[in-house]
Amino acid sequence: MVDEKKSKQRHRVMVFESMYPVLALMLILVACVELCDAATVVDVYRLIQYDISGVPFGSRFSSLNHHAASLSFQRGADLSRSVLILPLRELDIGFVQDYISQKQSLGGLLILLPQTFRPGNVGGGGLNSENDGFRKLLAQLEKILVHGNIPFPVYFAFENEETDAMLADVKKNDALGQQATATTGGYKLVISVSEPKKIASPIITNIQGWLPGLRAEGDSNQLPTVAVVASYDTFGAAPALSVGSDSNGSGVVALLEVARLFSVLYSNPKTRGRYNLLFALTSGGPYNYEGTQKWLKSLDQRMRESIDYAICLNSVGSWDSELLIHVSKPPDNAYIKQIFEGFSNVAEDLGFQVALKHKKINISNSRVAWEHEQFSRLRVTAATISELSTPPELLENAGSLSDTRQLVSEYAIIKGVKLVAESLAKHIYGHQGKDIKIFADDSSLAVNPFYVRSWLDLLSQTPRVAPFLSKNEPLIMALKKELEDYTAEVSVQHESLDGSFTFYDSTKASLNIYQVASVTFDLLLLLVLGSYLIVLFSFLVITTRGLDDLISLFRRPPSRKVKMG
Repeated sequence: MVDEKKSKQRHRVMVFESMYPVLALMLILVACVELCDAATVVDVYRLIQYDISGVPFGSRFSSLNHHAASLSFQRGADLSRSVLILPLRELDIGFVQDYISQKQSLGGLLILLPQTFRPGNVGGGGLNSENDGFRKLLAQLEKILVHGNIPFPVYFAFENEETDAMLADVKKNDALGQQATATTGGYKLVISVSEPKKIASPIITNIQGWLPGLRAEGDSNQLPTVAVVASYDTFGAAPALSVGSDSNGSGVVALLEVARLFSVLYSNPKTRGRYNLLFALTSGGPYNYEGTQKWLKSLDQRMRESIDYAICLNSVGSWDSELLIHVSKPPDNAYIKQIFEGFSNVAEDLGFQVALKHKKINISNSRVAWEHEQFSRLRVTAATISELSTPPELLENAGSLSDTRQLVSEYAIIKGVKLVAESLAKHIYGHQGKDIKIFADDSSLAVNPFYVRSWLDLLSQTPRVAPFLSKNEPLIMALKKELEDYTAEVSVQHESLDGSFTFYDSTKASLNIYQVASVTFDLLLLLVLGSYLIVLFSFLVITTRGLDDLISLFRRPPSRKVKMG
């Protein structure tokens, strides 16, 4: 009797054990029902998140887990649980402005950019009328997003076959009034990242190189100095895409080439000038040229007082026939007139023009419009050479999404290099008159187009938003090494960024795109699978254990009577 009971118990255990694979299979199938298609992964770039004096700007969230929607939906539809996909080609700037200003609820925003705006992309004519229109539209969009407080995640991505196919399907469904939900199915966009954290103590880094002039024998006086300066960092709507090819990659490239040219002249005592040359790559440009201010104040007072004048290079890669020289001192100032006349004569020799533009600085206002104004505040004569006629506003046009390699002409940079190099040489060596070209194209001192192109290409694919750059960032190390190759006494200065600015991490992520079925389909599939599994289980039990064992599984066991002693 006992053996028979044990045998039945073993049979039941074996039957239940045979159920485990079936149950496991069922659980796997249930888990996979919603996500039927394998995920497509797309690189996305988050809208910047920052605070100024505690006031929040940019996108305040980073995670996404909602269905996709397009502008084809009926206006007034609830998008609080949808990610709106907006191709730049179809962008309705008024819609975006209204949505943000009215603080309407949105699950997320994904902006699709044409491949022509991908950093480092040099293919496809970048300055045609269509792309020019896109650039202006993108500039408007960036201004709205950067200066707004966005209560939902905002990401940028580049168009490709996967995003185009997804958007076409989403538009088709939205046009039919079948907005994607958990009930109707569609596409689900998922970005799984941790919430953004504040960047603790962001650093700005300045790099300085020095070419000492030749002092006459027995002369103990301090030699005069000419400074050439360019700010190298950027700021844009998407920090991971802010490469600033023109602003101010072009200025950095021009400075490096000028340093290379004068290093050749100064390597020979016979051609070394009686001026010191000071080259500085400064950080914090988008933040009121804070790096320039701190670098100047860190200089020895005698050094600062020895500066004859400083030339700041800003956006010199996208111009044709005229560059502007911006100054703070009045145009009738004798020294300003002398500097402008020297540059004007060289420009005329090179076949283009320069124009002088004066803007008086307001000492009571801490905001500076141009980099040279930080010099002017310390009573150092300085000017900014730029293609821009007006200074950019704070946190604008300093590495925008549209400022890419295609926008910049290496020929324009080369012309700018020749202008600065020849003008400095005339000033240093005292050459007067026209038609004197030290850096002629057919000489050993000619501008090197390959060098210009190489550095321009590198900077055009390297984001340089200062708070996201470490002290030992490869780019900073590369710039330092370059100045070490062409100058002496190179030094690096690390400073803390102004505490009124707060930045947050999480600038890049992976977007998983899933094509999901509707709940109705899910339920139907589950019903079919469940029925199939029950039939399969019953068949296996009957064929292996017999009908009695199958019936016994569902039979209620008899209650046991307990004898009371």
